[in-house]
This record gives sequence, structure tokens and C-alpha cells, in this order.
Amino acid sequence: MARSHLHKFGGSSLADPDCYRRVAHILLTHGRPDDLVVVSAAGKTTNFLYKLLALREAKQLWQEELQVLMNYQQNLIEQLLGNEQARQLRERLSSDRSQLMTLLQLEQLSEYQCSEVVSFGERWSARLMAALLRESGVAASNIDARQLLIADEGAVPKIRTEASRELVQKTLQEHPDERLVITGFICANPNGETLLLGRNGSDFSATLIASLADIDRVTIWTDVEGVFNADPNKIQGAKLLKTMSLVEADRLARLGSPVLHSRTLQPLFDTQVSLAVRSSYAPQTEFTLVTPQCDAASAPVVTNLDEVLSITFQLDSEWNALFDAFIAAGLRPLAHWQHSKFRHEVVFTPELRKQAQALLTSVSAELQISDIQEHLGFGLVALVSSAAAQYRRSFARLLSRDARPLYQDELSLVTLVPQGQVSLLTQKVHRRCAGPRKRIGIIVLGVGNIGEAWLNLFESAQKRLSRELEAQVELVGIVRSREALVDDNGISSSDWQARMANEATPYQYDHLFERIETLTADELVALDISASAALTLQYPEFFSRGIHMVSANKLAGSGPLTFYRELKQMLSNRRLFWRYNASCGAGLPIQHALNDLHNSGDSVAAIGGIFSGTLCWLFEQYDGVKPFSELVLQAKGLGITEPDPRDDLSGRDMQRKLLILAREIGLELELEDIQLSSLVPANLVDVPLDEFLARMHEMDDDLAQQFAAANEQNKVLRYVAALDRSGDSLQAEVSLQWVENSHPYANLTPGDNVFVIRSTFYQGNPLIIRGPGAGREVTAAAVQSDLVQICKDLLQD
Repeated sequence: MARSHLHKFGGSSLADPDCYRRVAHILLTHGRPDDLVVVSAAGKTTNFLYKLLALREAKQLWQEELQVLMNYQQNLIEQLLGNEQARQLRERLSSDRSQLMTLLQLEQLSEYQCSEVVSFGERWSARLMAALLRESGVAASNIDARQLLIADEGAVPKIRTEASRELVQKTLQEHPDERLVITGFICANPNGETLLLGRNGSDFSATLIASLADIDRVTIWTDVEGVFNADPNKIQGAKLLKTMSLVEADRLARLGSPVLHSRTLQPLFDTQVSLAVRSSYAPQTEFTLVTPQCDAASAPVVTNLDEVLSITFQLDSEWNALFDAFIAAGLRPLAHWQHSKFRHEVVFTPELRKQAQALLTSVSAELQISDIQEHLGFGLVALVSSAAAQYRRSFARLLSRDARPLYQDELSLVTLVPQGQVSLLTQKVHRRCAGPRKRIGIIVLGVGNIGEAWLNLFESAQKRLSRELEAQVELVGIVRSREALVDDNGISSSDWQARMANEATPYQYDHLFERIETLTADELVALDISASAALTLQYPEFFSRGIHMVSANKLAGSGPLTFYRELKQMLSNRRLFWRYNASCGAGLPIQHALNDLHNSGDSVAAIGGIFSGTLCWLFEQYDGVKPFSELVLQAKGLGITEPDPRDDLSGRDMQRKLLILAREIGLELELEDIQLSSLVPANLVDVPLDEFLARMHEMDDDLAQQFAAANEQNKVLRYVAALDRSGDSLQAEVSLQWVENSHPYANLTPGDNVFVIRSTFYQGNPLIIRGPGAGREVTAAAVQSDLVQICKDLLQD
């Protein structure tokens, strides 16, 4: 059976005897008997070895430092191993000491010999770890990677892949069912001379050997839990990423990840090897898994580099040709800007300064490059995600005038800022783009015609809304007259009816609020899409629990003034939002218009109109020939009126709407302050519905006479709401009026509403808003509009 796992442990994971024991425990509890293990030098061993070389080069005494290093290694052996194994490793350590002294006493050291000196750290770690595993009763051998990895020399050794693969596979066959502990960081040239794999060489060794051994999983055990969506040492609230794709990890590594390194990831491309990053100090915790592919859009990661090198130059040829030259030289720019037709800017890490300058100089004649200038003093801030484009607008809003415009590729957004701004911008980008997404829960109160229409609308709009708001907007509750469904995990608006049938339970308001208290959303918004007076009385309880409200129900906005004031005071005290545009005019933006006039410094003097689609239809259709009562019955049959037409004909609905608008412009009125002239004769107000329908013809003579009289004056009958506060007087009424044929009320599409607003700015030529003032779709849209606005208000910084 093929081996499936390779574990890599860095120096900090092997710093002392307890660390070694912890690693051995991890290998025995998180692995299989044939796992591969790659180790770095223990603790600061590599630094000690470089120090010995530096002291020797400076012709200073190095013997004392060597003895400190030997004592450290011997102490590890004594504390970890029993007598026999300890004796064997002490003897080998003594032999190594002699070799080191011989090398350090040479008059001249070749680069190979210097590398051999440094290689002892990994060799000691592999030897000790294999012995400790054997001490634990499992088969284990230590392997010197110079026997496995053959490389050609260069600034960074270039591995001979096929030759190394043969050696790796041969070694695996020679050690079946045995844990192999392999040295990281080192390899050999074809002559067997020691080469070092450079910075992060042990991690590179691990992924390289895994790819050569056809391993399924590499786990890099380190001193952090994994990859976070920002540096947790710098950003409060940084969250661990559970998964990310290899290409995202590579881009993040190039842009400054403190955990991942691009070179480590390169052997994993074109393989099916996954890479886990875990904490050896907390192996039971969650970790990050880097996978060959990632189908879902990943969470964004914010990273930065405190210092970068910016190079600007004049380029009189094609950018692609220069970009290809950079790639061929292993110098992929971190970002690129074209500031004008010929002026370009590229960014690199400072350590690539010489190579970048050399490359530009070497191709300057061929590619017509001139006026090369270096710029220091800048840092880089970037966001990495397969869905990076979704965050562009949010990121861009945070840029100062000193920042570069956003550079964007498929995986990242990048900007440069003066070094002093790096930390602050990183925090802002993380908070805006990568911090916890605010979760807004929606509770629907009432699922009649309009409620169902809103649920259909929300189903189609939810994903787009969540994306645009950069928040998680979820339906978490549905309440109707006798039962409720509340689910903190969310309710799909596509199958709510089935869930209501199977899961909804009866409720009293006290019980309902207890269930709502269990919801974990950051904010809750209730949508009152009912006509319930009992529900209106619960508004103070909703507000006291910090729940925002959208009302299509007009009873709260037109309730007693003391109740209305109480609600407004509660909103002010707790910074809650209550919007009720749908309660008057359905989807028509009448309240938006009034607010805009107020915000612009205007003063509304008069509001009038026809606020009932039913009454508009009736009087647009009434011609004095067909009795008005027959027209009402026809409208009832078409579903235009309420089940009891008196609810429309009384004018009470228009009276409430006018009161809502009056309060919206700052007038503290009661419902009784608006004079109401009902179309329903007094003797028919309280009779049963059947009797009213049978006697409704008693209205006909009076309306016919009024129609005829108005017609003689070239006027028409319209049922109108009107409020006028010109001067010091205030008049407010809802009544049947005669209006000129040329008046805005006279020629409406049956079923329309019309609002006429006269203000300081709109005196001779009033502002007119006209359109459907009823209907399930437009009212649902008005509810949705109010919901979106509340969400935007909640998400403002």
C-alpha cells in the first residue's frame, strides 16, 4: 500500500525534550507506521552553527560556542533516551564533534564544507527523533536527505527531479512499514557534496519529498494553528482559515504570509497532494488545509509587507514581453501599474532588488526601457481570494490619496501606501472585507398575499443582497396568526410552506419572544406584513429587545399620538430603525420624497391626493349611468375591494395614511384631527355585511346627484385626502370632492394612487407622484426596499 502521509516539524517544535516528546506523541497518535517525517535542526542549532563559521572567519575563538552546542545536544539525548540508545547517540555525537573541529580548524573552507557544517543540525534532529520513536516501540530509521535529493548548483539548488524520484522510491522500498525520519534543508550535488536549500528549506524538502514519494498529504507542524485571514499577532479578531486552494495559498505566500512560503508550495502544483498547516503545541485544534483545487469561493485573507521596492520606468514596447522576461528569470512582480501610455511601475520584495535591476538593465535595449527609478518608503497591503473582485469596491473606499490605485488579478487586490499607513490600512481592510460578516436575521410577521409575494422576492434577491451588503442576510422566523417557525440556522424561502406545515408550533407573544431571544444574529429585523392591531401593540416589546421593524401595517404609524411618541423615543434611545414606506402608497416613494425635501431645507406646506387604489378605480369607472352600488359589487367580485367594502368606502384607510404623512413632516396630530366624510351612510355603518350589500343601493341617489351637478360644472367626483398648513392654520380632511377635469386627480389609471406635494420649492408647480398604490408585488417591493435601507444603515462604519 502506498504511503499516505508526510509530517514536517520545524526547529521550534523540537526546541527541548518536552517538544521532542510532544512530536513523538503526535506521530504515534496522528499517523501510520509507515509515515515519512522531515525535521529541521532543533531550536537555535542552525544559528549556532552559522555563528561558529562566523567566529572562525573572524579568527575568533569558537571552541567555547561549540561546547555549548554539544552540551545542548547531549542534554537532549540524556533526557529523551534510555541507556543503550543514549550511549549510541553519544558516541555518534562525539564523532560529529571531532568532524566539526577538523572542519573548523581548516585554513580554508569551501562552500561545500561550510554547508556540511551547517547540515549537522538536521542530521542530529533526524537521528534523535528516530531513536526516540524506537524507544517508544515502533520501527524507525533516520535518513540523510543527501542520499535522496540530487541537485544542480545555483543561487538556489535546482533539484534533478527524476534522479531524486528514483532514489526516494528505492529508499521507500527498502524500508517498508517503517517510519523514516528525513533531514530537511539539505541535499547534495551529483558528486555527493552538501548543498543547502536556503530559506524555508525544510518546508521545501517536505513538499518536494512528498511529491516524489506520491504522498497524499503533507502536514507542516509549526507553532501556529494554521493560516489566518490576517496576521493574528497584528490584527485582533483574525480567524483561522479551514481551507484554501493551492493557487490562493501561493499568491498569499508571495504577498507576505508569515506562515506560507511560495517555494514550499511549488512542488505541489500538478499533483494531488494536499498540505495541512497545524500547531504541534495544540494538535487537537482545527487547522488549515491547502487543497489542489477549491470549488467554492474562499474567505478573503488580508496580508501586508512593511517594506517593498517600487521601480518605475519608461517602456516603449509591449508590457507582455517584459513580463515574460521577469517570469523567465523567476522574478514575478507582486503588482504592476501602467500610469500612462509608456510609464510603468512594478513592485518586488527588497531582497530581489539586485536581480530586478539586473534584468531591467539586460533587456533595456531590446525592449526600449529607459528612465529606471527606484522608490523606497512604501509598504504593500493586499487581499487574497478566488472571489477578490467582489471586494474591490469595499477595498477601494478605504484608500487614501497617497495610495496606489488597486491592482487586481484573478486572486488578489493590491495597493501601495507609505510605510506609516500599512498597519492602519491593513486593519481597515480586514475589518471591512475579511472580518466577521455581520449576520442579519429577518422575521416575517404575516404571510398573506403580500407576505408570500415578499418571500418569493427574497428568494430571488437573497444571494445578491448578501453579496452587495457584504453581510449574511437570512430568514430566521415566520409568524402567522396562530403559529410560528423560528430557526437560528435559517429558513429557505423556497420551502417555507412545507416547513410551516411540519414544524410550526402555536405561540403566545411571551413564548415567541423567548424563542427570538435564542437567535444568534447580530441584528434582527421584523417585517410586519399584516393588518393586526394586536401585533402593533407588541412594537414596544420588539424595540425593547433591540429588534428593528419594517411595517406595511399602517396601524402603528397612525396609532394614538402618545403611543407613536413612545415608539419614536425608543428608537432614538437605542439607535433602532423603523421604516414604514409600504404603509402608504405601496411601492411609491412618497415618504422618501418627503424626507428628501426636508433634508434639502424645503418646507412642505400641503399634501393631497387619492391614497386608495380601490376608491380611485371606483370613481374613474363611475359615469353616472351604472349605479355606484353595482360598481362596488363588480369591484368586490374582481377582488379590488376589501371583503367588506365599507373598509374602503369609509375612507378610514385614507385617513390613516394622511396621518402617517402628516407625522412624517413633523405634525403631531391624532387621527381625530383629520376630518373624515365617509361614503357609507350612517344607517349602514353597523349592519351585518350581508345586509349592507343588500341595501348598498341606498347610496346611489346621492352620488348620482353629485355626479350630475359636478358634470354640469365640467368637474368630476374624486375621493380625496388633503392637508394644508398654509400660514398659521391647519386643515386636514378626507372627503368626496368635485375637481376640475384638468386636475391631477381627474385622469388616473384606475387603481392608481396620486400624491400632490406643495412646498416652498414646489409652489406654483407641485411635486406629483403617481402610480400603483396597491398590489402584492409592489407592496412587497416596498417592504424589501425598506429592509435593504435598514441593512445599509446597520452596516455603516
